[in-house]
Amino acid sequence: MAKPFQLFVTGTDTGVGKTQASCALLSLLADAGLEPQGFKPYESGCARLSEPADTLAMRAAARSQLPVEALCPHRFRAPLAPGIAAHRLGREPDWSTTLAAWERLRHGTAIVEGAGGLFVPIDSQRDIMDLIAALGLPVLLVARAGLGTLNHTALSLRALAGRGVPVSAVLLSRGTPTKDTSERDNRQWLEERHGVRVLGPVPYLKDPRRRHAAFRAALGPLVPHRARGR
Repeated sequence: MAKPFQLFVTGTDTGVGKTQASCALLSLLADAGLEPQGFKPYESGCARLSEPADTLAMRAAARSQLPVEALCPHRFRAPLAPGIAAHRLGREPDWSTTLAAWERLRHGTAIVEGAGGLFVPIDSQRDIMDLIAALGLPVLLVARAGLGTLNHTALSLRALAGRGVPVSAVLLSRGTPTKDTSERDNRQWLEERHGVRVLGPVPYLKDPRRRHAAFRAALGPLVPHRARGR
């Protein structure tokens, strides 16, 4: 039996487009009839704990019927790193709860999304990097398209390599309408310096539907050939 398609979506920073990338991948996989699930074990900034925005967006993209609790076991109101939000509440997110939630999903098609960058704390001992290593998934690294991305992306790639984590691709995304002259060089430099596949850049588009379509177009090459044909 072929191994199911699974990726861990992380970023060089917060607000770089991880959830948009995750939703695009999930929608592509759903279109292919692969019945994916979007797993975001830690989400902060939830106005309502029962309605975590990123998790709900991923669930909708996947056309999933699973309850929020199965897809996002740790939810916090404060817009902070999950470990810090939990610490302010005097709580310690249960690592075994995270692993048990993943155990129920790991045999099928899945997109897992982190919180912020690689070294964002998720509890008193672990960062997102530890979660990636524990799940043993290849990574899609989402990065800003403009100035500064060479340094931030290189640091993230080096950290992932140090933990033996394979990187399927880097996705560059423009998050503002401002044009940046560095964009024309970033893809080539990242590919040549680090030997990594680089997708994008996804253009800045104000309309959410067009933005989603642009993410789908950029990420289409990652979806297995058997899936893309449908």
